Amino acid sequence: MNKHGHLAEFLQARRSRLRPDDVGLQTYGERRRVPGLRREELAMLAGISAPYYARLEQGQSRNASREVLDAIASALRLDESERAHLHDLARAPKRRRAAARPRAERITPATSALLAAIEGTPAIVLGRRNDVLAWNSQGHALFAGHLDPDSPNTPARRPNMARLVFLDAHTRELYADWPAKARAVVGHLRLTAGRYPEDPLLTGLIGELTMRSPEFATMWADHRVLICDAADFEMRHPLVGALTVTQQTLQSPQGNGPSLVVATAAPGSPSAEALALLAHGTAPPEAAQPRRDAEPRTA
Repeated sequence: MNKHGHLAEFLQARRSRLRPDDVGLQTYGERRRVPGLRREELAMLAGISAPYYARLEQGQSRNASREVLDAIASALRLDESERAHLHDLARAPKRRRAAARPRAERITPATSALLAAIEGTPAIVLGRRNDVLAWNSQGHALFAGHLDPDSPNTPARRPNMARLVFLDAHTRELYADWPAKARAVVGHLRLTAGRYPEDPLLTGLIGELTMRSPEFATMWADHRVLICDAADFEMRHPLVGALTVTQQTLQSPQGNGPSLVVATAAPGSPSAEALALLAHGTAPPEAAQPRRDAEPRTA
């Protein structure tokens, strides 16, 4: 589906969630055939003509101005991330040749150095489709200790966090509130799909998850978008037990490169002690104890 098809679906889904009472419209007890606002009601709230809005929602209009989109966003009561997503979907696609297969994503030497610098704190590097491009030993142990630690080094074997959340039993058990984590993953994929509608690998991933996971299909049809710069998750780790971590996602200013996901816990908390225990258990032998050959020799 092209970007304008996604725009039509997004508008329809968001309009169906609004009730007349939510926006102060009187219905006088009339029976309504479908839930949510009618197109003409939404158009009236946005201050645009009903026929124009209908064409936009049907994917037949591709030149909506920023002012019109902002008016529709206000009428739909979109938050900032949803408003930005609406603008992404409505942006006219550039004329170009058939899209080539995307190049494999890689991490830069600077990112590799950053991972090494924060060794001891769980961290993973994700590509835009949620492929794991790299992780440090604690990131591997916390998020996917049941997988081969070297798997991110080979593009064909890289784990994908979206697949793990929806299709992997270990990862599903890892999150005490799995639906919250699943919604965060879907919300992020929605934003990415709006920015990269011609990415065949992303389209394939979404199609695969839709076919293999009924939960993903339901959440995807809801058209919610979500920016999770920081979120708390309660985890049930098989090695260190229950802990609550804050997962922070650090993105480049341009927003088009890999992101770094770091897990931390409140200082002095049992969760921080659990992360310290995990770090100790994953430290290489030479780092866990002093090297004998480093001790001063006596004559």
